[in-house]
Amino acid sequence: MAEESWERRVIEQLATDGLHEQTRARRWGIFFKLLTFGFLFVGLFAVIVAITESQRSCVDKCTAQVELRGELDSDGPASAENIMQGLQAAFKNKGTQGVVLRVNSPGGSPVQAGEINDEIRRLRAKYPAIPIYAVVEEVCASGAYYAAVAADKIYVDKASLIGSIGVIIDGFGFVGAMDKLGIERRALAAGENKTFLDPFSPMTQQQRDYAQKIIAEIHQQFIGVVKAGRGARLKETPELFSGLVWNGARSVELGLADGLGSVEYVAREVIKAEDVVDFSVKENISERLARKFGATLGRSLGAVIGHSMRWR
Repeated sequence: MAEESWERRVIEQLATDGLHEQTRARRWGIFFKLLTFGFLFVGLFAVIVAITESQRSCVDKCTAQVELRGELDSDGPASAENIMQGLQAAFKNKGTQGVVLRVNSPGGSPVQAGEINDEIRRLRAKYPAIPIYAVVEEVCASGAYYAAVAADKIYVDKASLIGSIGVIIDGFGFVGAMDKLGIERRALAAGENKTFLDPFSPMTQQQRDYAQKIIAEIHQQFIGVVKAGRGARLKETPELFSGLVWNGARSVELGLADGLGSVEYVAREVIKAEDVVDFSVKENISERLARKFGATLGRSLGAVIGHSMRWR
């Protein structure tokens, strides 16, 4: 009897261990199935997003939209490269009846603004049957307005801010603070003006005059582009090119803009194609994070050691 009891206990223990093993195997199987399903779901979602981004076209006819949003910056979403890629895709699309440059920007780099202006004029010449309109949301100032004047017409909201036709070089000077703290600046340079605009070195009157001459020349370039883009529509006043901004309603009176209207209004009433398709170049998540980190670091360094020039 004792031997039979012992065998029974062994058999029961083996059966119990087998059940436990089967339970663990079943749980791991469920886990791996869920993990596989999760990977497949993420992959499918990425494919759908990629297809959606790549199929920026319309079957019949549409209004193609490209956004100019934020500060004009070679490393930002509102870089000339991104804006031009979007515009090129919009004009090439077979169903495009008209293009809208949707603007909400305070300005930024004069170089980026100039490249966008040049590209708009090139595309207008290449596709004469496709009009392009700039439509302003909250603000279209300085370099953003420089880019917008290349469009056939500019539409604004009555409360939009338009203009700021001027140039600025800004930065900081730490010479007085260094003197008070007893800090000596050691900069070895070949060329008497090599430390020109160095925030840790004093600025001579000759250097100040030279900087003012540079921005005055660029200001005249800005004025020339605005006059070329707006032509006889401009109502020139002494304050028009002084760097002031105007609301949308006043900008229409001054000839800086052509009328009041949103993107939907322009698509429906002007272009006659209500279907608005966005051709803006979008960043993926990794690019956005990398750009934000780099931009934050760059601004921090620039605030300490440099000057920047922009239209505003």
